[in-house]
Amino acid sequence: MSNILVCVKRVPDASGEVTLTPDGMGVDGRYSGYTTSNHEEAAVEIGVQVADATGGQVTVLSLGTEDSVEQLRSALAVGAKDGVLIEAEPDAYGPADIAEAIADVVRARAEAGTAYDLVLLGNDAADTGDFQVGIRLAYLLDRPVVTGIQTVTVDGDTAELRGDSGEGAEVYEVPLPAVVTVLEGGVNPRYPSVMGRMKAKKAPVETVSPKPPTVGSGRVALTVPPPPPTQVTILGEGPGAAAAVVETLKQLGVVPS
Repeated sequence: MSNILVCVKRVPDASGEVTLTPDGMGVDGRYSGYTTSNHEEAAVEIGVQVADATGGQVTVLSLGTEDSVEQLRSALAVGAKDGVLIEAEPDAYGPADIAEAIADVVRARAEAGTAYDLVLLGNDAADTGDFQVGIRLAYLLDRPVVTGIQTVTVDGDTAELRGDSGEGAEVYEVPLPAVVTVLEGGVNPRYPSVMGRMKAKKAPVETVSPKPPTVGSGRVALTVPPPPPTQVTILGEGPGAAAAVVETLKQLGVVPS
């Protein structure tokens, strides 16, 4: 039986134009809405699959304000059994502080009788680009960590982790308990059913208070890079442009030379 903790974050939906907050310290989601990143949706799906295969359970955790319960409920609707909200202002917490807060929950749950064999996180934060939390958490818990994983299979006390490096598949075997950061692409996150949504409304969500941040984000400001320049070539006007159009299509390989 494998119990899994999946960590998610409430982030602005960046599917459209990215807008920063007035102070430049974060991504503004007031107009785009909020969601969970694709990496973390994949982590939730992997957690549910592993729990179903081993007879375990999934707990979903988020550090944020009370609004983050919305993202916890979304994970509860697709198979997680309970949630933990570390209620705090997330902008005040840097990666080291967040890792410490998560580690405190893992230790407290273990003392209460619920040990997590796997802690899954998204590979990076969708809003700030931080890649540190998973690795810092593993060091705090003294567990092996593997990043950029797309599928997880558990067999007894060992997990087989697979990812794509761009040069081929990477396969790792690590002893449990372990920490894993997840990239999207290896699994298809499921959609919540009506029954799942109803269960999610009643599922328990524990609220805990973390220690005050000691490190902070260290962030000076975020910037949105300018759009790439575009170049337009005018081939001509009217019938006189036909020859130039044909020549351009030949260069592109659309028509044979």
